[in-house]
Amino acid sequence: MPKVKFVEISELSIEELSTRLRDLKEEALNLRLQQATGQLENTSRRRIVRREIAQVMTAITQYKSA
Repeated sequence: MPKVKFVEISELSIEELSTRLRDLKEEALNLRLQQATGQLENTSRRRIVRREIAQVMTAITQYKSA
């Protein structure tokens, strides 16, 4: 899954952002569990997911303050 640009994220509606945030947090949990059990092959994916979570949360904050 390629990195997502913030411009693409900021174009989503608040409902889509909430859904995406929930999915990303679930993926982050799964990646943490895989790493703990030694099954995670692509460790850089955790970093990408963390950044996407931050971008989505920023977009939600901007959407609510506007």
